[in-house]
Amino acid sequence: MTEVLKELAHYRMEQAREAARAARALIRDGLLRDSVNRSYYAMFYAVSALLATEALGTSRHSAAISLFDREFIKGGRVSRELSRWLHAAFEKRLAADYAEGPVVVLPEEAETFADQAESFVAAVAAYLQGIGL
Repeated sequence: MTEVLKELAHYRMEQAREAARAARALIRDGLLRDSVNRSYYAMFYAVSALLATEALGTSRHSAAISLFDREFIKGGRVSRELSRWLHAAFEKRLAADYAEGPVVVLPEEAETFADQAESFVAAVAAYLQGIGL
């Protein structure tokens, strides 16, 4: 892996950690829909870090998720649970950000997404550490 890709992976993980912290702060402020957005982005940035290790990338979220599933879930490199969390957060984020009507995010739902985002980021960090990053 090139130095540029290593730096990109590190940068994406920094973004992932910041987004996870922001999700918690938004919950404290009662901004639950925004918290779901940040929880999803914490996972997405972590996925982007993983994809960088394989010199893979895309500008489309759905394509990045598909690459993650193909390269890291089906390959057994990370837990299937991560894929379930990512897909659920992606769908809820789309609804919360783009629905034409009101979308309700319950406090316990926002907490669950934030918990999953933190666990997702930690799992990716452990994987990266295991491959020497």
